[in-house]
Amino acid sequence: MQAAKQEALNIIDRMPEDSDMDEIMYRLYVLDKIRKGQQAVEQGKTITSEELQREIDSW
Repeated sequence: MQAAKQEALNIIDRMPEDSDMDEIMYRLYVLDKIRKGQQAVEQGKTITSEELQREIDSW
């Protein structure tokens, strides 16, 4: 996995030149959430869809 800074720079570099700050921040936010999700999967920190449904039902 690339270093976070390099991955962010690659994302920004591929964006259109007229991208505004909100779009840049949103894409970096999504990138961060994807990276954290991948790390959670690698560490086995996931739940089944049935467990998730039970949790939702308890709300």
